[in-house]
Amino acid sequence: MLNDNKWFTEVYPKHGSALSIEVKAKLHEEQTPFQKIEIYDTEWFGKLMVIDGCTMVTDRDNFLYHEMMTHPVLYTHPNPKTVWVIGGGDCGSLKEVLKHPNVESVVQIEIDERVTRLAELYFPELCASNHDARAQLLFIDGIQWVKDAAENSVDIIIVDSTDPVGPAEGLFNQAFYRECLRCLRPDGILVQQSESPLFHTDLIASMHQTMRAAGFPSICSLFFPQFIYPSGWWSATMAGKGDLNGFREEAAQARPFATQYYNVEIHRAAFVAPEFIRKALT
Repeated sequence: MLNDNKWFTEVYPKHGSALSIEVKAKLHEEQTPFQKIEIYDTEWFGKLMVIDGCTMVTDRDNFLYHEMMTHPVLYTHPNPKTVWVIGGGDCGSLKEVLKHPNVESVVQIEIDERVTRLAELYFPELCASNHDARAQLLFIDGIQWVKDAAENSVDIIIVDSTDPVGPAEGLFNQAFYRECLRCLRPDGILVQQSESPLFHTDLIASMHQTMRAAGFPSICSLFFPQFIYPSGWWSATMAGKGDLNGFREEAAQARPFATQYYNVEIHRAAFVAPEFIRKALT
């Protein structure tokens, strides 16, 4: 919500806390068939996208999320050639994946085309690789896409979704994970944003259990800061069809592109779980 003093505030009533960002102006607002999208110009964070009242992406800190949703999984897989991004309508994850020269094709499946079209207008730097010859943008239901896809047809599936409510709710259940497992090749990996370790510990534990019940033998979570998301601390969870211990450290060290957050040391440290998370996962 935007108050009279031009501070956008997202309240987390369950956790007795809130996040406020000072804004200069509201640039855009619309209700799509799927959700309400707002764009703000802020005093320090650049442009801000809000979906259904929840902060989604800013110019200032999006690199944290997009780098950690992509580079750890790409350097964990032994030889990623094909990637699907489920969601990811702001195209930041797509851009990071396409920095890897060995990746041959990336399909982004976003249900709400307006997210991408507004990102192209207000976050053009995130959309800089949308016309890469290896990229395909589809505006359809990601759950249905996975159901219809061929067995053993993809190396990595990145689920870059909103919270597990509304259009994204079906991306967090056993049926969806089983379909992902079917589509992944023998060394395939699914990675999904898994909310705040501090606020949503139960969700992370539930995801581990549900992914295991769906048939994934290897599961682990990684952790990173993210100012505009609840608690300022975020996570992603990987589920592997094979082993998840195959970090290609030399390739990550010699990566042919610049990063703002990700490096070899961050990769290793991100997978170290705090004690309360370890306890929740046992």
